[in-house]
Amino acid sequence: MKKRVLGFVSIMILLIGQAQESKYNNQEAFYPLFYPQSGDDYRSASGQPGPKYWQNRADYKINCTLDTGLHRVIAEVEIIYTNNSPDNLDFLWLQVDQNIYRKDSRASATTTQTGGRWANTTFNEGEILKSVLIEAGGKSYSPKYLITDTRLQLRLNEELKAGGELLKIKINYQFDIPEYGTDRMGRVKTRNGWIYQVAQWFPRMCVYDDLQGWNTLPYVGAGEFYLEYGDYEFAITAPSDLIVVSSGELQNPEDCLTPQQINRWSLAKNSDRTVIIRSEKEVTSKMSRPNKAACTWKFKIRNARDVAWAASKAFVWDAAKINLPSGRKSIAVSVYPIESIAGQGWQRSSEMVKAAIEHYSNKWFEFPYPAATNVAGIVTGMEYPGIVFCGFRSTDGRLWDITDHEFGHTWFPMIVGSNERKYPWMDEGFNTFINILSTREFNRGEFNSPDYSVDDLAEHIFAGGIKDPLMTAPEVIQPENLTEAAYDKPAMMLYVLRDVVLDSQRFDAAFREYIRRWAFRHPTPWDFFHTMENVSGEDLSWFWRAWVFNNWKLDQAIKNVRYINGMPGKGSEITIANLEKMPMPAIVLVRETNGKEHMINLPVEVWQRGDEWTFRVATTSEIKEVILDPDKKLPDYNRTNNNWKKAF
Repeated sequence: MKKRVLGFVSIMILLIGQAQESKYNNQEAFYPLFYPQSGDDYRSASGQPGPKYWQNRADYKINCTLDTGLHRVIAEVEIIYTNNSPDNLDFLWLQVDQNIYRKDSRASATTTQTGGRWANTTFNEGEILKSVLIEAGGKSYSPKYLITDTRLQLRLNEELKAGGELLKIKINYQFDIPEYGTDRMGRVKTRNGWIYQVAQWFPRMCVYDDLQGWNTLPYVGAGEFYLEYGDYEFAITAPSDLIVVSSGELQNPEDCLTPQQINRWSLAKNSDRTVIIRSEKEVTSKMSRPNKAACTWKFKIRNARDVAWAASKAFVWDAAKINLPSGRKSIAVSVYPIESIAGQGWQRSSEMVKAAIEHYSNKWFEFPYPAATNVAGIVTGMEYPGIVFCGFRSTDGRLWDITDHEFGHTWFPMIVGSNERKYPWMDEGFNTFINILSTREFNRGEFNSPDYSVDDLAEHIFAGGIKDPLMTAPEVIQPENLTEAAYDKPAMMLYVLRDVVLDSQRFDAAFREYIRRWAFRHPTPWDFFHTMENVSGEDLSWFWRAWVFNNWKLDQAIKNVRYINGMPGKGSEITIANLEKMPMPAIVLVRETNGKEHMINLPVEVWQRGDEWTFRVATTSEIKEVILDPDKKLPDYNRTNNNWKKAF
């Protein structure tokens, strides 16, 4: 193609301030080699599980007793572990997370020294293993084992064969419940008794996958969990004056509830309005509990990656029906102390749980569990399958935000089982994003003020200097950057991808497909990238490079405005510049003095050949004003160069 020379006379109307040198490199931004490898039989290049995708399985049976005098859990766990991998295994790795509190733990040497949410300097007890037994091939033996910090390795007498062979592990153990349990479990004393929120409470199998074999990163604090899926049956024995709630569904209400509570529970399962199971006035009444020394509460949940529970004699208890798109029903449950009933307090919790679960089920993927239980206690916010822990002093919009966020985690990472130890942005960030849409919908936007602002977040995240990239392990992220790197920036990334780069229709279809493909499986970041690109039909490598792997900023600017041949009526030519390293589409509003307006949407491809782009506008009068990104949809951290006005 011959080079074309534009033969028109132009008059420069404006040159924005002093010439600012651009940091943008188009070859770096659009470098073609992005994906580290092509797809294989395990993970397709299209982003879906391959024809030979596999993952191992862990099914659990647990019997435990809560000793309220010693604040101790005494238990036996039976694990049926199935090796679906193509490898024979001669040893197994398990997580023993209670060892995070030991004086010689890595957390005590690091997290506790630096302080913050996960530090605990007053409690030094770990998990005590009383016995370990393996049953395999009709034989039973006590294996050699090694405890390394929060990991337990079991050496097998014979290899566990590839392709589906299984064995049984039995472990007797105990641990004491700290008052402050690294912001994820613990106990708090209320006027009517202790509230126990119990999690990370049994040895759990580490994930063995096709990416690195055994995933054995230690539990240090900020990094959460990466777990196998399976079925759980478990029983919790506690004094009869305690109410126990847990992941899953109660199997024996007749052993644990009064006839009146059983009746109220039945009413709640069919009621869209909250039904009181045990009222504020009944908390101190002996008639509200069975007349015996102890109760054994039996629960069951299918296809989950973990379970947690809570217990207290201080609980007020209510529930309401959850309507799911398939016609199946679940139930929203809330337990909280009398102190939590204040203003728009915990008496609204089940309403909020119901709304959140119904929204996410209709929007993305149906809630898979028989109950969704919200527990008020010392933990300010933590998620587990079918149950979450939230702060007992939360009220109003704060209660909605934390309840909605923790139950949003049902989708990320409870349904989509990403690796939280490595990629916090794939669970916290994705969840924070879907919270934006649910909050807009809840009770017609009751707590949606102010609305989500990309502009405010851009100034907060980008203007403050260098931050940790999203692709940073949680333990490596600087504590002061965690909110931005794990929550806010990835949420904004998805919001802008949906609102500007793609559109709601294409984004929603791709995001739903990602959830469907990887429900109850283990995706990588690359599986997510591939799926979003293949379903939406866009090459987004430039987007992921800027947002996930680098700390690039966005600063688009108006460089100059010219009239063609010096005559406004013949049209105008506007030049914009990309001054920072992040490329994004450009949105330009041009207003003429005659009242005519032009909204120009330029694709990201305008930045493929350099840091400036000139385009024509069919003006018929003088330009009154030019605005870059007039609705502030883009995360432009420097808006001082986004406006031009006609000089008078």
